[in-house]
Amino acid sequence: MANNHRINPLAQELNDILAQSIAGRLLSDLGSRLYFPKGIIAQSGEAKLHGKTANATIGMAVRGGKPILLSTLAEQLPTLDPGEAVAYAPTAGNEELRKLWLEAIKKKNPSLGDTPVSMPVLVPGLTAGISYLADLFLGEGTVLLTGAPAWDNYVLVAEARRNAVLATFPVFKGKGFDVEGFRAAVAERAKEGAVRVLLNFPQNPSGYTPTKKEAAEIVRILVAAAEAGTDVLVWCDDAYFGLEYEEDIESESLFARLAGAHERLLAVKIDGPTKEDYVWGLRTGFLTFGSKGMTASHYDALIKKLMGAIRSSVSCAATPSQSLALKMMKDPRTEGEKLAYKKLLAERYAVVRRFIDAHENHPVLKTLPFNSGYFMSMACVGVGAEELRVKLLHEHGIGTISIDPTHLRVAFSSVDTEKLEPMYETIFRVAEEMAR
Repeated sequence: MANNHRINPLAQELNDILAQSIAGRLLSDLGSRLYFPKGIIAQSGEAKLHGKTANATIGMAVRGGKPILLSTLAEQLPTLDPGEAVAYAPTAGNEELRKLWLEAIKKKNPSLGDTPVSMPVLVPGLTAGISYLADLFLGEGTVLLTGAPAWDNYVLVAEARRNAVLATFPVFKGKGFDVEGFRAAVAERAKEGAVRVLLNFPQNPSGYTPTKKEAAEIVRILVAAAEAGTDVLVWCDDAYFGLEYEEDIESESLFARLAGAHERLLAVKIDGPTKEDYVWGLRTGFLTFGSKGMTASHYDALIKKLMGAIRSSVSCAATPSQSLALKMMKDPRTEGEKLAYKKLLAERYAVVRRFIDAHENHPVLKTLPFNSGYFMSMACVGVGAEELRVKLLHEHGIGTISIDPTHLRVAFSSVDTEKLEPMYETIFRVAEEMAR
């Protein structure tokens, strides 16, 4: 943790609580300065409980105890009352929604059992969650380890915003996860006394989730580093959680096995309904912390620091999104519809899998392992990924993503099933023509 120069007394109070925990040791300089002020938001919360005569704390226009609401919005949001539509939400998110999300995490991850974890904190999208974690735990020059190829937003958050270093390890060796490459990367980082690692499964851009055996090895490597005396911070980016299409895939988040694994290991689950529940534009995500060595007071202090990051940036996430997400989670139709949509994506995956398996030894496009999620990616041999992307777009009307100079990502999730095979035939044919 950084020194106490120019640290607010409220921040220092939180630092003192966290001092003997792994979270305190891993805080960045900014993280050590963050706190949740006893200002408007905190005082308004007290007034909601005790201000029976009048509540003159919050900057909203209220009539009859409810926020006023324009007719246009009332007509567009007929299922939401004024409080659900336009009132400010709590900084950490709708309390009922947070509780429901914690219940959902435990249901989807039975290995978590009774492991004490924090209450999920609602953030305005998973990217915001990653950015807040960077505020808390990444300082200038701090190394964050992640797999390569990686989602381009990681380097933007870590390096452009926080001036940290995004180091990478190879995700794949042959047809599976590069366990030994990961072990070596963790060992190298451990020499500096701390390991900060960001793991994303199903991985973007490859669409790969480790097998049960590979996942167990990943957990063993991280726990072994903690047992050897290294502080380990693991960010589990579970954006595409639950979308697995093969039998041997690890169906639980790594968070479930890491959250209570060791006093020197702090795991963070970054998730939300964004992809899991097909509500991309609602921009609702969650951060949940777990470590064997952390108490309820530690979690409370860490959440207050996170709330400080939220309060000092967006103040709070959008209320209508939270209200709609809450209604969605409580509706009995939701789970059945989610299963139907997962089946649709599995059908698209099967079409792509058949095509790729039939072109396994293609001379130009080498497919990275994939078994889950929304995407698959290919390494381009003899042709640049950007050049191929541009040609596909402008001459054939096919949109793809060049992740870096050598990798092309294709989101089969966004293409109707009947269009997939013709699209892939064109992609492979054009790549061959360009490589001649």
